[in-house]
Formats: sequence, C-alpha cells, structure tokens
Amino acid sequence: MANRYTLRMELPQSWSIIDVFTGQLAVVRQKVMVGMGAREAESMVVQMNIRDVKRRERAERKP
Repeated sequence: MANRYTLRMELPQSWSIIDVFTGQLAVVRQKVMVGMGAREAESMVVQMNIRDVKRRERAERKP
C-alpha cells in the first residue's frame, strides 16, 4: 500500500508534510503541517502513514 504522506523541505531546517494523493499540505487537528523541524516532521509523517494504512484496511473490509 502506498504511503499517503511525505515530507517536503520548504527552507533549510523547515519541513512540511504533503498529502501525496491531493498534493496539498496535510492538516492535523486544524493545524497545517508546515514549518516543522526534521525530527518532528519525520516522526509525524510516520505516525500519519500508519494511521492512514489502518484506516484504509478497515475501509476495504467493510461489505
């Protein structure tokens, strides 16, 4: 299953999380995922992709 979210460097030391399916900046709890440090962004993108895979697997199982 393809990852939905990826990182994009905006400026040195400033990262954004992009929704690969839409090309838009990701939004979590009404916060745009932009201007993040590398470690925070990498951790967040991993968590978001795990949640998305689980969500899509549940959706595929529904009749």
